[in-house]
Amino acid sequence: MLTIIAQAHAQEPIAEQAMSNGGLFQIVLLLGLFVLFYFIAIRPQRKRQKEHASLIARLSKGDEVVTNSGILGKITQLDDDYLILRVADKVDMRFQKASIHAVLPKGTLKPLTKSNG
Repeated sequence: MLTIIAQAHAQEPIAEQAMSNGGLFQIVLLLGLFVLFYFIAIRPQRKRQKEHASLIARLSKGDEVVTNSGILGKITQLDDDYLILRVADKVDMRFQKASIHAVLPKGTLKPLTKSNG
């Protein structure tokens, strides 16, 4: 019986064993996963946000744009947060600037209106 107790006192505490064996590996693994997540998810999303903010800042009267919902139109008026798109003859629609998906090359809408009208 005394030998069992002596062996128990001779062993290292469990917390020290865990830290020396796998604790450093777990910390490195968690840091590695965070770095991987940053380069896969966070960084590309921030880049897209910056590009969209730049696109919104460059909008001007006369630009031909497409909205997130797929509506094509020409900007006729700009405010701080809103813009008015002419989508057809005498048909104007108001949108938030953030709803603009892309700016189209000049003259894109002319062939579309001639073929349908």
